[in-house]
Amino acid sequence: MYHGNQTVSEFILLGLTVGSEQEQFIFLLFLCMFLVTMVGNLLIILAVINDARLHSPMYFFLASLSFTDICFTTTTIPKMLADIQSQSPTISFAGCFAQMYFFMLLVDLDNFLLAAMAYDRYIAICHPLHYAALLSPKRCALLVVIPWIISNLVSILHLSLLSHLTFCDCRKIPHFFCDLEPILRLACSDTQINDLTVLVIGGAVIFIPFTFILVSYALIGHTVLGVPSAKGKWKTFSTCRSHLSAVTLFYGSIVGVYFLPSSTYSAERDKVAAIMYTIVTPMMNPFIYSLWNKDMKGALRRLLSRKILYF
Repeated sequence: MYHGNQTVSEFILLGLTVGSEQEQFIFLLFLCMFLVTMVGNLLIILAVINDARLHSPMYFFLASLSFTDICFTTTTIPKMLADIQSQSPTISFAGCFAQMYFFMLLVDLDNFLLAAMAYDRYIAICHPLHYAALLSPKRCALLVVIPWIISNLVSILHLSLLSHLTFCDCRKIPHFFCDLEPILRLACSDTQINDLTVLVIGGAVIFIPFTFILVSYALIGHTVLGVPSAKGKWKTFSTCRSHLSAVTLFYGSIVGVYFLPSSTYSAERDKVAAIMYTIVTPMMNPFIYSLWNKDMKGALRRLLSRKILYF
């Protein structure tokens, strides 16, 4: 990328707007949240791998989501923690592009995995006799591999279009990581194609899985209403409680960043919502899926007791 006749080599990340006396508190808070996220999601993955009772499509998708959340959090938080301690929080163009690539890839993957988990619940409740056939190991693998391919292509498309833009004197990003929307606002050249791509392609990647989730739960709701007893209704629908909580947390913060009118754009609102889906949601997912799931709680208990005995 170029600025006049000189090559521009880096951006400046402004980070979170906090006073100097609050920086150490913010650093320690986010460091603790980062460590909890890493440990929590790693325990979910290890529990699913080591416990034969969890070798089912639902937990395969959950382990995939936990792996994605680990990568997702690692893409942004370590750099933010380093910047809090740094006097010059800069990031090179190559580093910025790499961060945007992985960020877009992983946030899109979260969308698709949440949709795959909704499909799993739909088949389990509405077509239980065909569960093994409709969610065979091969089909489960495809439901993870295909989203990886689509998410890669979408990320590459955005970065390819971004690489043709030129930037103005102001290279300060009012954010704690390189996100597409703040970067586009620094461009001097026309961003109409980029904006249209974000609206059409980015919107499709968000709305298609989200619509699939809504339809799945509408069909699940219809099936649950047909269950004769109130206890049976609650028992059937309770298997969806964890997933519904994760969906609400994830999409609530995403809408706050990307789907409110651009005229209402606020850098501070953007950062608060980004904290929700880059830090809070990946940290909460292990708690959501373990606290309300007896099988997962049992698997984690056995895993931890085995590790303690080993040491």
